[in-house]
Amino acid sequence: MLDGVDVISDVVCPWCFIGKRHLDAALARWQSLHPGERPDVRWHAFQLNPDMPVEGMDRQDYVAAKFGGPDRARDIYARVAAAGRTAGIEFDFGRMQIQPNTSQAHRLIAWAGAKGRQDAMVETLFRGYFLTASNLTDDGQLALLAEQAGLDKDEATGFLAGDELRGEVAADERMARSIGVQGVPFFIFNRRLAVSGAQPPEVLIQAMEEASRAPAAAT
Repeated sequence: MLDGVDVISDVVCPWCFIGKRHLDAALARWQSLHPGERPDVRWHAFQLNPDMPVEGMDRQDYVAAKFGGPDRARDIYARVAAAGRTAGIEFDFGRMQIQPNTSQAHRLIAWAGAKGRQDAMVETLFRGYFLTASNLTDDGQLALLAEQAGLDKDEATGFLAGDELRGEVAADERMARSIGVQGVPFFIFNRRLAVSGAQPPEVLIQAMEEASRAPAAAT
């Protein structure tokens, strides 16, 4: 039996968005093969840029620093965009103005998890950032995205203004790095079998089958 899937991810990682699409497809296939099974999907924080200023930075400056200039970035993002289209995602990299610090977004994901809306929150953040260039450093925009995910906007605004779950999110990141996670997405099935990268659905299904043959590891 497949009890659960833990996903370590960052909402500014395009491969994580692609990986979510692949996971969604794999889970749909799994449920068609195993009627009645609904594995619990748990999302965990990972910041690709942990030293990013709280207010984020200009996207063009970030691209220049990370890739050495727009030409190399254009080639890299063209490959990502092609992979995205295969997964049904139309990335709009040219529209982005801010490269955000994602700490608040990860807090929001953790908060949504306690309300049973975590997967919807992750999906909405991905769509907001990659399709409509939402500024994920702006608490007002984050609250609007929370509302789109089926949460109360005023409650989200109050939550974002405080420090609740900040320690839990930091602990999540430490956990990921302690088990050797260096890149995302990173999937763990039944807390015992790991798959790194935005692997195609058939690879994820194979991992699910293998993990389901043994009980989940102790937490």
